[in-house]
Amino acid sequence: MRQKNAGSTGPGGKEWTMDTLINLLELSWQWSGQEIGIAFAILLGTFVVKWVFKHLMTRVAKRLARVTTTHLDDLLIMAVEKPLEWVILVLGLYLTVYTLRPPEMVMGVLRAGFWVPFSLLTAWMIFRCVNVFTSMLKEWARKTDTALDDHLVPLVERALQIMVWILAALMILQNLGYSVSGLLAGLGIGGLAVALAAQKTLADVFGSIMLLVDRPFVAGDWIVSPDREIEGVVESIGFRSTRIRTFEQTLVSIPNNRLAEFVIDNISSRPYRRVWITVGLTYDTPSDSMREAVSRIEKLLRTHPEVSQESTMLVRFNEISENSLDIMVYYFTATTVWADYLRIREDVNLKIMEIVESLGLEMAFPTRTIHLSPDSEDLETGD
Repeated sequence: MRQKNAGSTGPGGKEWTMDTLINLLELSWQWSGQEIGIAFAILLGTFVVKWVFKHLMTRVAKRLARVTTTHLDDLLIMAVEKPLEWVILVLGLYLTVYTLRPPEMVMGVLRAGFWVPFSLLTAWMIFRCVNVFTSMLKEWARKTDTALDDHLVPLVERALQIMVWILAALMILQNLGYSVSGLLAGLGIGGLAVALAAQKTLADVFGSIMLLVDRPFVAGDWIVSPDREIEGVVESIGFRSTRIRTFEQTLVSIPNNRLAEFVIDNISSRPYRRVWITVGLTYDTPSDSMREAVSRIEKLLRTHPEVSQESTMLVRFNEISENSLDIMVYYFTATTVWADYLRIREDVNLKIMEIVESLGLEMAFPTRTIHLSPDSEDLETGD
C-alpha cells in the first residue's frame, strides 16, 4: 500500500497531501508538444508585434500626423505609445499561459493577474489623453479675452483625472470578484451620511463655481473687503478656497462659500485711481491771489502727462474753514499701480507747493488767536 505524504491543510479544512497535488497537476495540466509550441510562438510573436509597433507603426503614425495642420494628433500618438506597448506585452503573456490550459484555480489567478494591469494601463492611457486635451484647452483659454475659462479648465481637468482612476478601481474590483453593483448600492445607502459630512466642502465647491461665473475678481487682482478687513492680491481660486497674498506677504486662505458672501472692492478693475486733497491757505490770502492759485493748479493738472484727462478733474476754492481758506483738488491718476500712483501724487503735490511759493502765499496750519480787551478785569486766583 502506498504511504501518503503529510501535507498542509487546504480550503474547507481538507488535508492536501503531496499525492493529491501531483494527481491534480497530472489530470489538469498535461502539456503536449503542440501546446508548448503554440505558447512559445505566441510569446515570440508578442515581442515581434511589440517591436513592430514601437519602431514601425508609431513612426508611420508620427509621419502622417506631421502632415496635418493640427498638433493634437501628434500629442495623442505620444500619449498612447507607451501604454499600448505594455498592453501588447501583458496581452501576449496572458495568451501564452492561457494556451497551456492551466487548472481552473491557476486560471482564476491568471485572469486577475491580467485584468488588474490591463485596467491600470487603460487608465494610464486615458489619463495621458485627458492631459493632452486639457493642455490644448489651456492653450486655447490663454488666447481668449475672458479669464473664466482659464480657471474652469484646471477644475475640469482635475475632475476628469479623478473620474478615470475611480473607473479603473471599479474595473479592478469587479475582476477580483467583488460586486461593484453591491458596492454602488452601499454607497447609495451611505450617500446621505457622506453628503452631510461633505456639506461644507460641497458648499465651497459651489462657491468657487459662483466666483468663476460671476467673476468679481480673478487671479492677480488686488481686492479689498472693507467689512472683513482683508486686502491683498488673489493668488489662486481653488475647489475649496481662495488664496490671497496680503501686503504683509502673509497667505490668507478663505473658504469660497464664505468669500462669496463678502463685500469685495476690486481695486484692479478700476482704470484710474482717485486723488482728493485739500490745499489750505492762510486767511491773509488776497482774492486775486486765490484766483491765480486755483487757475495755475488747474492748468498743472490739465497739462500733467500722468493725470487722467478723461476723468473728472476739479480745482475749486470751496470752503472757508476755521483755520484756513481751502482749495479742493480732485483728479485721477492714469495708472492704478500703487508705486506709480504714489509717485504721481508726490509730483503733483510738489508742483502745487511751488505754485503757492511763487505767488508769495503761505500754507495754513491750525492756529488760535486770543484777543484780550484792555478794560477786562484781572483774574483773581485763590490761596
